[in-house]
Amino acid sequence: MRADAPPPLPTARGPLTTALFALLRGEDRHLLVPSLDADPLTDDDRQLALYACYELHYRGFAGVDDRWERDPAVLRLTAALEDSFERALRDETGLLPVRPDTVHQCLRELTEAEGGPSLSRFVAEQADREQVRELAIHRSLYQRKEADPHSWAFPRLSGRAKSALVEIQMDEYGEGRPGASHAELFSDTMRALDLDPTYGAYLDVVPGLTLATVNLISLFGRQRRLRGALVGHLALFEMTSVGPMGRYAAGMRRLGLDAAAPFYDIHVEADAHHEVVAGRDLAQGLADDEPALAGEILFGAQALMAVEGRFAAMVLSAWERDESSLRHGAPSFAVAS
Repeated sequence: MRADAPPPLPTARGPLTTALFALLRGEDRHLLVPSLDADPLTDDDRQLALYACYELHYRGFAGVDDRWERDPAVLRLTAALEDSFERALRDETGLLPVRPDTVHQCLRELTEAEGGPSLSRFVAEQADREQVRELAIHRSLYQRKEADPHSWAFPRLSGRAKSALVEIQMDEYGEGRPGASHAELFSDTMRALDLDPTYGAYLDVVPGLTLATVNLISLFGRQRRLRGALVGHLALFEMTSVGPMGRYAAGMRRLGLDAAAPFYDIHVEADAHHEVVAGRDLAQGLADDEPALAGEILFGAQALMAVEGRFAAMVLSAWERDESSLRHGAPSFAVAS
């Protein structure tokens, strides 16, 4: 199988995904209404259902007709899952009003705020090889499609903000050189860690909170009204990347995994410039052009911090108990032939 081929449908995790996957396989047209009892941010069944609905807009799934992307029943389910996810995020962040001319400064203050547990520091100083591989499995669901979710913003921006986005994304896509995009470079990292680089290979073993870190970007990207939140997410993502990426690279080398480090080295170099462009030109540029979006830009940044904070706490808590943070424990580490 090609490393970028559509993955098979994953295994269902509850009644919602059971019904959705039966629909996508053409076995049943009955979809369930999402349960109001489950946590929209962490529930496995809800987050996998939302991920699968979103994936129809990306690579799709092997054996699933592409026309399901615009099926009314699937779109209604997607909207219901999105609405509850967004409400939970807004409840968690509790965003305060922000002056449009202070957006860049507010983002800088967020980057300097006291954070939660640091995954990158743990990797740099303490993680063993199996934990490093496990973290790569978690991150593969985003890294193997890196930059694509943020590219939804292209037709929705103009002027200074759009130019900044083009500059950032060109680097993410390797300046158009085949094999040089960050998503492709992460495949090399996975091979160096003796992991399967196939797109979506580990979908069945990552928990709902891992899927939430990916779904968050698609939530913002798929809706034009949330373009401000998408820009805020990307801006903070770039503004907080250099330190963690440097620590991940150091951790790889500490463990003798030098071949896995170049992906992180490249981010350190690129994001040192991106952090300036993202805050000053992308985020502040959008706020200057559309002042009404200032609060949404900060919401996107705070949502990123909230979800990533939960994710880091989940992983580190499992490791402190000497357990795997994956759903079924760490799978055997073997590169796909």
